[in-house]
Amino acid sequence: MSVTCELCDANAGDVIVSTDQLRVILVDDANYPGFCRVIWNAHVKEMTDLSDSDKNTFMQAVWKVEAAIRAVMQPHKMNVASLGNMVPHLHWHLIPRYADDAHFPNPIWAAARSDEQDQFGLDIRRARIPQLQQTIISNFSS
Repeated sequence: MSVTCELCDANAGDVIVSTDQLRVILVDDANYPGFCRVIWNAHVKEMTDLSDSDKNTFMQAVWKVEAAIRAVMQPHKMNVASLGNMVPHLHWHLIPRYADDAHFPNPIWAAARSDEQDQFGLDIRRARIPQLQQTIISNFSS
C-alpha cells in the first residue's frame, strides 16, 4: 500500500509563488484570511535534512512571506510554525493573528474561545487578499 503525501502535490492549493525548490500557497481558511504556507517541494521531513544553502533559501522565503503578511494584513501578531506532526513534509505556517479572532491568544488549532467572529473585520481582511498575493509575488521578484 502506498501512502500519498498531500504536500507533495505541487498543484494543490492556491499557489502564489512556485520555484524549483519551494512554493507559497494561500490557505483556504475563512476565519484566517492571509494564512499562508511555505512548502519545500521535495519530500523532506526535517530542516536538518536540508543543506545549509537550502535551509537559507527556505527561511528567506518564510521571512519574505511574513513581511508581506505584516505589511498588508497588519496583524496584531504573527504565528510562524513548522509542525508537521500530521504530514511529515517540511512546511511552515504563517498565520496573521488579531486580538478579535476566535482563538486569540491561543493557537488556531486549539478550541475557540468564542464562536462569534467579527464579520466586518473578517471582510476587511478578506478584501486585502489580492494585495497580499501581489506583495508576496513582488517580494520574490526582488
